[in-house]
Amino acid sequence: MGNFTGKVIFGMTVSLDGFVEDKNGSVGRLYPDLAALGETEMLQEEIRTTGAVVMGRRTYDMANGDLTGYEFQVPIFVITHHPPEPPKGQNENLKVFFVTDGIESAFEQAKSAAGAKNVMVVGGPEIGQKSLKKGLIDELSFGLRPVFLGGGLRLFENFEDDRLELEEIEIFKSPGRTDIRYRVIK
Repeated sequence: MGNFTGKVIFGMTVSLDGFVEDKNGSVGRLYPDLAALGETEMLQEEIRTTGAVVMGRRTYDMANGDLTGYEFQVPIFVITHHPPEPPKGQNENLKVFFVTDGIESAFEQAKSAAGAKNVMVVGGPEIGQKSLKKGLIDELSFGLRPVFLGGGLRLFENFEDDRLELEEIEIFKSPGRTDIRYRVIK
């Protein structure tokens, strides 16, 4: 645990029409080949440079209590009101901490754990929007999949912050997706 010198990055995969899940709550069309995604230059760089993860409870629940094989083998700070049973898959690198005292606390704990590396924020639109509004995010990383879901959960539905400015800093092209990284101008 050391002084944080990395960046806080919120990442998410979205359809071309702006959805992060379809009308049935499925993300299957956004992640058709997880093994191929794991081999992309973008994800490999994120794995190398991430020192801790802040995760929303709903995203955590998608793993059904089993983080065995999770790509980020780092401390994970799950924002929740009610901690569940500890997950399977924890080891000397991947440890899960359930944070019940707010989003700011989760970010502070993750930064402390990450030290010189980045904090990756994974979760749905709610955690991304709250984090952006509170000024907790340094960069956004969006994976664009060339699919139209036609409905479902939008990434920035009802997000109102006309002060938010972004600067493109990096583009990764992979088969079936384009990942774009933006710096948040505060």
